[in-house]
Amino acid sequence: MKLQGIKVVDLSWFLPGPYLTTSLADHGAEVIKVEPPGEGDPGRHILPPDERTSVFFRNMGRGKKSVVLDLKSEQGRADLFRLACEADVLVESFRPGVAARFGIGYDAVAAKNPGVVYCSISAFGQNGAYPGRAAHDLALEAMTGVLSLTLGDDGRPAIPGIPVADLVSGLHALAGVLMALLRRKDTGRGDYIDVSMHESLIASCANVVGTTFAENKAPDVKQQRTTGGSAFYRVYDTSDGRQLVIAGQEMKFIKNLLGALGKPEMAPLCEWPGAHQKPVMDFLAETFKAMPLAHWMDTLATLDICYGPVNTLPEAIADANLKKRGFMVTDDTGRLHFAPVVRFKNEPSSPIYREPLLGEHTEEVLKR
Repeated sequence: MKLQGIKVVDLSWFLPGPYLTTSLADHGAEVIKVEPPGEGDPGRHILPPDERTSVFFRNMGRGKKSVVLDLKSEQGRADLFRLACEADVLVESFRPGVAARFGIGYDAVAAKNPGVVYCSISAFGQNGAYPGRAAHDLALEAMTGVLSLTLGDDGRPAIPGIPVADLVSGLHALAGVLMALLRRKDTGRGDYIDVSMHESLIASCANVVGTTFAENKAPDVKQQRTTGGSAFYRVYDTSDGRQLVIAGQEMKFIKNLLGALGKPEMAPLCEWPGAHQKPVMDFLAETFKAMPLAHWMDTLATLDICYGPVNTLPEAIADANLKKRGFMVTDDTGRLHFAPVVRFKNEPSSPIYREPLLGEHTEEVLKR
């Protein structure tokens, strides 16, 4: 596997850091997850429970080793420093300054281990304006304007279904770690990576800041091309209480659908988003509401357009495409897992679809 021989010390909790380190573990890295005595990582206890821990921790802890260290003790800090000095990569998600107080800040570790790739993921960055402030995903979605772009039919902000700030910051951190490891092959030196969840999420707004960058104005959300102003990027009801989406705004897709529905003359209205598209929206809403979802899935499948059913999660994981590609994996005990998204032809990954019990590898790893 691509990362075989890479040793990672994981000092992160919840989602951004563990999302990164799970990807490293999936592709062969030895990931040593450091947990406090007692309850361990809080992710172990996020409902619903699993046979061994929790479904959340099964997804974020698989393939890793668990070492319990009491960082309030001198011995625990000494053991952690030793592990850090042996590591290729260290990932931490403490508030700024906490790692240094534990004696494992970047400067201390790099002085003994100059090749270490040290990644800190925090809400606002290590030298931000809010150094001691805690924040989880939803607060950052609010601060970056993402919630102001995500409006329900009542015009109020709606909570997105997935924690976007957590995920994009984890992916940026993964990219940074891999870039630093690649550069280290030439220089022999690692680097310090400072990933801000705040910056990661607002950078994800690059395609929706046109009005703001050009005119310093907030966009009229309901009239923008991907947030409500396009008949061909919209959710529609069907007769059985289900929904489908039309999600392709290229003119060829517009003409294909409107032509098939007997309204080709409406296509010119859809060249640009805005209130002038309302007749098209009303026509499509009335049309789709006349028949059940299954009918429309069969009909739309015969056309070259972008569409999809609004699936429940059980429906989503049973999708034929995921099955055909082998993305849904069942482990030896019958538990479901997602396979790695990144696939290599010559060195396919072989993840360990098992999360560690708390402290399971303490003696093995420390070998005091």
